Amino acid sequence: MTAILTVPPALEPVSLAQAHAQLRVSHTHEDDLVTRLIKSAREHVETITRRALIHQEWRVLLDTAPADRLIRLPVAPVAEVLRVYVYDREGNQRLLSASDYQTDLAGNPARLRFKAGAIGCLRDLNGIEVDFKAGYGAGASAVPAGLQTAILMLMGFWYERRTMLEEDRLTGLMPHGFEAALSPYKVLKI
Repeated sequence: MTAILTVPPALEPVSLAQAHAQLRVSHTHEDDLVTRLIKSAREHVETITRRALIHQEWRVLLDTAPADRLIRLPVAPVAEVLRVYVYDREGNQRLLSASDYQTDLAGNPARLRFKAGAIGCLRDLNGIEVDFKAGYGAGASAVPAGLQTAILMLMGFWYERRTMLEEDRLTGLMPHGFEAALSPYKVLKI
C-alpha cells in the first residue's frame, strides 16, 4: 500500500500569534522561521500520530484487494471517501459506485470493504486507487487542544535550539513530555 498526500491542508492548526505567545516573542523579523517551524512541527506530529489535523486529501494505491476485501486507510480521522477507482488488466479506469463498497470511517483505523465481485480482474500494479479526505475539520478550532499543544511544544523546542538544528546535532531529541502528549492520538498500526 502506498499513501500519497494529494491536497495539503490550506492552513496550519497553530497560528503565528499562538506561536509568538508560546515563544514569548513580540518581534516579527523571524516570522519566516517561526512559520517554517510550525509547518515542520505539524508534519512531525501528523507522522508520529498517523493523523491529519486540518482537512487534506490522500490517495491510497494498492496492487490488489486483500483476500478479505478490506482496506484499512492509513491516515485518520477520515472525513469521507471521495472516490474509488479500479484499473482492469488493460489499464482502463473504472469509477466504483458507493454501492460497491462499505465504509467504517469511525474505526481506528478507518476501513473500506469491497462487496464481493465489485472489482474484477486488476492490472498488476496499482490496480486500486482510493481517494479520501482526512482531518478534524477545515479550521484550527476543530483540532484537539492536545495536538495543538504538542505542535507548540515542538516548535518552541526547535526555535530555542535552532543553532543545534542547523548543525544537525538535534537529531532524535524531543521536548520532555512530547511523546506522552501524543500517545492518546496515535492511530493503530495496520
